[in-house]
Amino acid sequence: MLKEISLGLGAALLVFGLTVGYDLTPFVFLLAFGGALYFLVYSKGMVKTGIGNSSTLPKRQEISFDEIGGQDSAIKELKEALDFIRNHHEIKQLGIRPLKGIIMTGPPGTGKTLMARAAASYTDSVFVSASGSDFVEMYAGVGAQRVRKIFQTARDAAVKQKKKNAIIFIDEIEVLATKRGQNSSHMEYDQTLNALLVEMDGLKLDDNVRLLIMAATNRVDMMDPALLRPGRFDRQVKVDLPDKKGRLEILKLHSRNKPLAQSVNLLQIARETFGFSGAHLESLANEAAILAMREGLKEIEHRHFHEAIDKVIMGEKLDRRPNPEELKRVAIHETGHALISELARPGSVSALTVTSRGGALGYMRQNPEDDTYLYTKDYLENQIAVMLAGALAEEVVYGSRSTGASNDYEKALHTAQTIIKAGMSRIGVVSLEDLPGDLKHTLVSEILQEQEQRVMAYMIAHKIFLTSTMDVLLEKEKISGEEFRSLLESQTAA
Repeated sequence: MLKEISLGLGAALLVFGLTVGYDLTPFVFLLAFGGALYFLVYSKGMVKTGIGNSSTLPKRQEISFDEIGGQDSAIKELKEALDFIRNHHEIKQLGIRPLKGIIMTGPPGTGKTLMARAAASYTDSVFVSASGSDFVEMYAGVGAQRVRKIFQTARDAAVKQKKKNAIIFIDEIEVLATKRGQNSSHMEYDQTLNALLVEMDGLKLDDNVRLLIMAATNRVDMMDPALLRPGRFDRQVKVDLPDKKGRLEILKLHSRNKPLAQSVNLLQIARETFGFSGAHLESLANEAAILAMREGLKEIEHRHFHEAIDKVIMGEKLDRRPNPEELKRVAIHETGHALISELARPGSVSALTVTSRGGALGYMRQNPEDDTYLYTKDYLENQIAVMLAGALAEEVVYGSRSTGASNDYEKALHTAQTIIKAGMSRIGVVSLEDLPGDLKHTLVSEILQEQEQRVMAYMIAHKIFLTSTMDVLLEKEKISGEEFRSLLESQTAA
């Protein structure tokens, strides 16, 4: 109403000024300047913020914990914390302080946001979400105002929907909750965090609307200790990468709406995707379906999933193709990797190819039998041998090495340092940081040279196999682990 009256008075003054013959140029200039300033201020949220505005909250799709796979332990721990909200009457009788915050930590793509949405359904709560970057701007006081705004919005939305519980979810909270004192240029970050701390301190069990703050981050090391202490974020739920059983569950979930051929073995796919997050596995199932569509098929076959693994790891195939001589060297290089991999652990080669993907001209993919979290010295030495095998295969066949092995050398050096750091070198337990540079260099060189001698002897004995497999690989561009092992058995028998 006030806006309409102001506009009317302004228009009347303009008409009056024109009537009496005043020069209105300065007035028009000031009006234009004021309008531009008004637009900038309100669009940036200095006076009114749209964050968490209940009238603009989109209708969210309900999701339950049953639709989240591979996170059984995290879901169990989260449900235990959420039961404090569902059973608030018993909590009040026992004098238990309510949980104010739950923070989920873990790598990207593991399902932290999905678990927050499922928590809202589990507790029948209003769900209001925001990102940490939504709270911080260059204008002083905006972040603190937005923090207060989202808390008020959650309460208003719960009252409007006649619910007693509300969940505020803040994704990437490390942007908002960085350790205070690190941003000396201005205090906006600290003011925003202070506002969040004050709001969380004000949460009580007997409030008309019971609020629970949930947050997600993959950089918990950056966060201010005052926010992580008991009484604010009372629970830290670790949402880690899924194991083989979890990956199988996730693949089944993402394959429910896809027609799979009888040849598809999801257990084998789960075994080959060690280190994949839930987001990777969703992309894997989607890429497999896209590959089947490209071929005009009605069902997704196992080979599509196998190809999709390469695409998710390395990227799409590139049009770039090396010249024939370079292609032969790439084929020898990858065959060398595969040969030592089979020597170290039979059945470990999943596929090798000379197709360019991402930054690689070719690659050999290993197939881990089981998820491994502890490594022995023998295992690490075998991995170094596999890394060096490509360059040594080139040297045996062509008499020289190429720059294609530079990335292999970096990985081999890092693995050798891991052996020293873990106390498995000849000098025993040491501090890698305090080790003299020349001694460290000597130890790393000894580890690498020992494996070089071992691999070189094996490559010389299998030189004919390297060249014969190169011809097959150049013809087919990609061979599976089974085909490679068949070639190796034939060569051994001969």
